[in-house]
Amino acid sequence: MEMSIASPSSTTPTFSILNSSNCSKKISCLSTPFLKKHFFGSTLPSCLSAKVPFKVNPLRTSIKCAVSEATEAPSEKKSQLMRRSDIRNIAIVAHVDHGKTTLVDSMLKQAKVFRDNQFVQERIMDSNDIERERGITILSKNTSITYKDTKINIIDTPGHSDFGGEVERILNMVEGVLLVVDSVEGPMPQTRFVLKKALEFGHAVVVVVNKIDRPSARPEFVVNSTFELFIELNATDEQCDFQVIYASGIKGKAGLSPENLGDDLGPLFEAVVRCIPGPKINKDGALQMLATNIDYEEHKGRIAIGRVHAGSLRRGMDVKICTTEDECRFGRVSELFVYEKFSRVPAETVEAGDICAVCGIDDIQIGETIADKSEGKPLPAIKVEEPTVKMSFSVNTSPFVGREGKYVTSRNLRDRLYRELERNLAMKVEDGETADTFIVSGRGTLHITILIENMRREGYEFMVGPPKVINKKEGDKLLEPYEIATVEVPEEHMGSVVELLGRRRGQMIDMQGLGSEGTTLLKYKIPTRGLLGLRNSILTASRGTAILNTIFDSYGPWGGDISTRDLGSLVAFEDGTSTSYALMSSQDRGQLFIGPGVDVYKGQIVGIHQRPGDLALNVCKKKAATNVRSNKEVTVVLDTPLDYSLDDCIEYIQEDELVEVTPSSIRMLKNPKSAKKTR
Repeated sequence: MEMSIASPSSTTPTFSILNSSNCSKKISCLSTPFLKKHFFGSTLPSCLSAKVPFKVNPLRTSIKCAVSEATEAPSEKKSQLMRRSDIRNIAIVAHVDHGKTTLVDSMLKQAKVFRDNQFVQERIMDSNDIERERGITILSKNTSITYKDTKINIIDTPGHSDFGGEVERILNMVEGVLLVVDSVEGPMPQTRFVLKKALEFGHAVVVVVNKIDRPSARPEFVVNSTFELFIELNATDEQCDFQVIYASGIKGKAGLSPENLGDDLGPLFEAVVRCIPGPKINKDGALQMLATNIDYEEHKGRIAIGRVHAGSLRRGMDVKICTTEDECRFGRVSELFVYEKFSRVPAETVEAGDICAVCGIDDIQIGETIADKSEGKPLPAIKVEEPTVKMSFSVNTSPFVGREGKYVTSRNLRDRLYRELERNLAMKVEDGETADTFIVSGRGTLHITILIENMRREGYEFMVGPPKVINKKEGDKLLEPYEIATVEVPEEHMGSVVELLGRRRGQMIDMQGLGSEGTTLLKYKIPTRGLLGLRNSILTASRGTAILNTIFDSYGPWGGDISTRDLGSLVAFEDGTSTSYALMSSQDRGQLFIGPGVDVYKGQIVGIHQRPGDLALNVCKKKAATNVRSNKEVTVVLDTPLDYSLDDCIEYIQEDELVEVTPSSIRMLKNPKSAKKTR
């Protein structure tokens, strides 16, 4: 019996136990107590006792992974499956703001994707305007690099929990993931979600501890926490034997230990090639390609993106498009593209295992299979989790209708919403109570808000109601969705944040210090209802220093009534243009949303009342021109109005209020159809 410790880093030794009758596993362990706890109970088996001599290998520069070996099974020969060694398909997954897109930037630059004199902006993969403005990834995108004759297809995925549907789809196209974890924060809620999905698919995982150059970095804690997360999610022994790479995405450096980073990302590329297996394909089988994503170009029409699972796809080929119910139709591939560097390149043939883009099939949907015309069979359809939040979209009925928008009718609104379903699998649209109302369901308020923002930029004008949670009934019990909320907050503001979460029916799960920066990490289980409007309240309570992250957990029993807003609204009394004279007296009643010279209409919300209940006031009143005296006019001093964004407005409104969305303006108003609430 021989036992060796291979140490790819100073913090994560890997124990390999060979030729032992007691222990035939390959175990990745971080500490003896942890090994005892999770694998062997209170005592170690004899093969791991201190009496057995073992040898320690020196620090390896080459990386050897159990995952790539374990996936090669003898049964593959029977089914004529083989692995392509010249391609790797990987998805980069992480929690929001852990540095995925910046890491991809460095990978592209070091792979010489761009010319030396070419200007390259930051966060290259975030090509959407909204992504650049908000600093988050919303849509997953493909690119590829070549490293030592191996083509690596990289898919950058969103990190925000509301876009989990994008991540679930993309995992169908890859064999492995780079799990990026912040060196201070460690695994966060979305880290858990994406890792759980990757492990369910059986994918190999390379853990990248990013931002290792942060002053309060704690890599040992982060790797231990990540390993515990693998155990909690029932990872296999091979998956637990993950490779850890320490990196600084912004500096473009990586290494096998936190103290000894290389000059470039070479160790990361090596880990991808060695630890992520090549695609398993049936080269001589009938063509099968699952459409995992949809793109659109004005001249080419709909473009289906996916990985060829079996056979080969040729330009001009006649194919069959199948759903899982064996409902098939025929089509022809007019153009074929593969991803090379940062662009799509025309191709004549794409072999199984590679990711490609297909043009010519105008009615293809996500989840359909492009198959061989005669022998093709559909692949399993893509399934994503159900939505938890819904909002009503309706035609604009305010006095300012048609002033700023290009598309204002219910038919325009219906066509646009149902078109969104073609590429957004995690969203649902239903007809509302009236012909001009539609109910849109999504993963969270941000998921639906991004759709609203895209629509107003396209020229649509409409109204949206407040977000509501989607409840379920099991027998006589009413169930509502619960989420795990994590809040990073400085210690001096912790009391007010804890009080705020407690009022919203939150139950504390965990509380721990975070690094040496005087920050506390609070973890709560809280009803989704309690999260509506919470982000602004937490920022106010913490003077803008808290960071809130949430992810769906499960459905649980109804938590009781929750008061999300204590104050009423200031409502315009009549149509007209606001004046300084009227606003000067109005600002004593609360905080205003508007300044002087703004057109308003009766029923528009112009501010927040300082007490419960709504208050109607005249913001268009003019100073009487009679009795003009010779003495100097009194100087009018107005407070700066509150500047509410679309997200803020949707968080603010309640049951009897609406948000009017146009390409130029966002206004709030009382819903004329709702009966006035007695507060």
